[in-house]
Amino acid sequence: MQKILGHMRKAIQQYDMIQDGDRVAVGVSGGKDSLVLLEGLARLRRFIGIEYEVVGLTIDPNFGGQAGDYSAVAAMCERLDVEYHIITTQIGEIVFDVRKEPNPCSLCARMRRGALHNAAGELGCNKIALGHNYDDTVETFLMNLFTEGRIGCYSPVTLLEDRDLTVIRPLVLAEEKEIRRAVRKSGIEIVKSKCPADGHTNRQKTKEFIASLERSDHGLKDRLFGALVRSGIDGWGIKKGSP
Repeated sequence: MQKILGHMRKAIQQYDMIQDGDRVAVGVSGGKDSLVLLEGLARLRRFIGIEYEVVGLTIDPNFGGQAGDYSAVAAMCERLDVEYHIITTQIGEIVFDVRKEPNPCSLCARMRRGALHNAAGELGCNKIALGHNYDDTVETFLMNLFTEGRIGCYSPVTLLEDRDLTVIRPLVLAEEKEIRRAVRKSGIEIVKSKCPADGHTNRQKTKEFIASLERSDHGLKDRLFGALVRSGIDGWGIKKGSP
């Protein structure tokens, strides 16, 4: 976990993600990324030199009409002394049963994002932390290029002016393999996704495509990430004077 904390500290400082007095809602799906993010932000409070609060926030889509079991997340939050809230929604029913979306991920993501933004605002949070990691960033970069024909990615820090919220992504310098290792060594209990589309998404196909290229051209993933940072687009440029 120490390596993850190092990556998070660097990202927070490099992109000026958190300031004194911030109340940060962590979007906790129960997957490895969001749980490592939650653990990391809670532990960083002790030594990063920034005074901020952490709030765990889960948007339960109720896939299959059944509430998810987030008791392991609640126990983790109690251990970390983190406030925790579960927001129950009917997103799963709307996307899969009512709309019967052939490509459900986009609509589901938009609805969950809207619910997360609303809940964070109601809880008095001014920041929302999401668990996108290094690999997610490269995948999104390629998906935008191949699927939408544009060069771009989400930003490390995004100001939502209409909501007075800022979205931050403190895990963007941490590779997925490092996150998996941290989960194993820390004994973090994952909440298995009940999404019917889990494992059959465009992102999964892109992940497998990058892995196949990486096997024959080692370092490709790092070069793609480096190109994104050097381009400076979408807020990825490193600020002068950053560590």
